[in-house]
Amino acid sequence: MKVLANDGISKAGELALQEAGIEILDNRVAQDHVINFINENNVDVLLVRSATKVKQDIIDACPGLKIIGRGGIGMDNIDVEYAKSKGIQVINTPNASSKSVAELVFGHFFSLARFLHESNRLMPLEGETHFNAMKKSFSNAYELSGKTLGVIGFGSIGQEVVKMGIALGMKVSVLTRKVKTKTLTLDFFDGQSVHFEVTSTTDSDEFLSNADFISINTPQTNEYIIDTAQFEKMKDGVYIVNTARGGVINEVTLIDYIESGKVAGAALDVFEREPNPEVLLLMNPSLSLSPHVGGNTVDAQEKIGVELAEQIIKLQKEIIK
Repeated sequence: MKVLANDGISKAGELALQEAGIEILDNRVAQDHVINFINENNVDVLLVRSATKVKQDIIDACPGLKIIGRGGIGMDNIDVEYAKSKGIQVINTPNASSKSVAELVFGHFFSLARFLHESNRLMPLEGETHFNAMKKSFSNAYELSGKTLGVIGFGSIGQEVVKMGIALGMKVSVLTRKVKTKTLTLDFFDGQSVHFEVTSTTDSDEFLSNADFISINTPQTNEYIIDTAQFEKMKDGVYIVNTARGGVINEVTLIDYIESGKVAGAALDVFEREPNPEVLLLMNPSLSLSPHVGGNTVDAQEKIGVELAEQIIKLQKEIIK
C-alpha cells in the first residue's frame, strides 16, 4: 500500500506506517497536480489536512484510491459521502487535537481578559514613554474564575473547553440543538479523577444572556450562528472566541458590537475570507488573532499522525482480506 501525506504527517505516524510495511510519500503536491501524481505513483491512500481539497473531480479521476484521511476533525474539504458511494474509506482524527484547540481558546480568553494582545502590541512602541498610562488603562481586567463560560457545541473540542473551564473554577453552560448529557472526567497529576455530569441546553436566549465568556466549537455551518439577533441577547461586556470555522460568526457585525461596547473583546483563529482576512479585523485592537493554528501543536500532530496510521493499518488488513 502506498500513502501520499500531501499536507504532511508526524514522524511518529510515518514510522508506524513504515513498520507496517506501508510506503509513505511525504510530498507536497499542488492542488492542480494531485490527480496526476496519485495516478502516476499508484497512490492508494491520500492524507490531507485543511490545505488540500478532495472533491468529486479527484475522486472520479483517481479510481485507485482506497482511503482518504483527514488529519483533524472538520471534513468540509472532502466530499465524504461521494467518496463513500465510490467505495472509498474516509477517516479522520476527531479527538487528537481537541486539547490543543481548547488550550488555544483559553489562551485567547486570558489574552483578552488581561489585555495581553494589546499590551504586547504597544509595549515595544510606547513602553518606555507611556508605561504608567498603559498600566492604568490595562488595569480594568477580569479573572475567569467564577465567571460563566458558555460553550456552543458539545463535541470533543467543546468537551475539552468545558473541562478546562471547570478546572479554572468557572460556571459552565453548553448550547446545542438537541439536549445532550455527557460525563466529563478531569484527571489530575496524582492519579485522582473527578467526574462531572454536564447537560446542554437548547435555550439560546438564556444561554446568551448569562455567559461572560463564549467559545464557539461547532462544525462548519451554512449560516451564521452568531449575528445581530444573538449579539443583542448577550450580556454587556461579553468575550467571544471562535476557533471553529470562518462563517459561523458575522465578522462585520462583530466589529459593530465591539465598537458599541456590547462585546468587550473577541478572538478569531478562523476567518470568513481565510487565508486573506479583512484588514479591518487585523487592525482592530479589541481582537486577539491567530492564523488558524488551533490544532497545530507538536503534541496534536504526533497524536494525529499515530491515529491516522493506526486506522490505515487496520483498514489495510481488511482490504487484503
